Amino acid sequence: MSIRHGLLALLSQGPRYGYQLRAEFESSTGSTWPLNIGQVYSTLSRLERDALVTRVGADEEGRFVYRITAEGEREVRGWFGTPIARGDRPRDELSIKLAMAVTTPGVDVAQVVQTQRTASLRSLQDLTRLKAAAPALPADQSERAWRLVLESMIFQAEAEVRWLDHCEAFVARGASGAAPRPGDAPPEAPAPADEPAPPAAPKEARR
Repeated sequence: MSIRHGLLALLSQGPRYGYQLRAEFESSTGSTWPLNIGQVYSTLSRLERDALVTRVGADEEGRFVYRITAEGEREVRGWFGTPIARGDRPRDELSIKLAMAVTTPGVDVAQVVQTQRTASLRSLQDLTRLKAAAPALPADQSERAWRLVLESMIFQAEAEVRWLDHCEAFVARGASGAAPRPGDAPPEAPAPADEPAPPAAPKEARR
């Protein structure tokens, strides 16, 4: 999610000022995406430039209040209606790190995997404890948003641990097997276990 669309989604619920937007953005994402107020106001400035929001004066404390425009409403509805492609997401630093470890001489790849796996399991346990302590059916909207974010983080942590298990097995196989020499033909694949043996040739064919 971009900050731009997150702020537009909040403004679609009604006019807000900068600090209010920051607090609600962090609450909606379960505090997993902290913002500084400079990011909020620089994004609002770009949204205003693009005619997606407009400034509607200030509140009693002198804080500028912003309101979404009709064009901004179309923008955020389009965002909600468009799936997120894998290529649009940030690159996975962990997979890049392991890819670099595999190709860097002198790096103990198995240790890199094990260290990360320990940290990922610890994180998964912490997230699971948070979920166990949370109400099963939160009534408050911000609590419901946090529950969705929390469960997403749990699923991602579980997938990461499974992937690291796969990496550990993959690295172990590579360490135990001899690398093929250039020009060597690949070994013939064995027939499937459930495939019947070919029938014997007739006697006439064997003469």
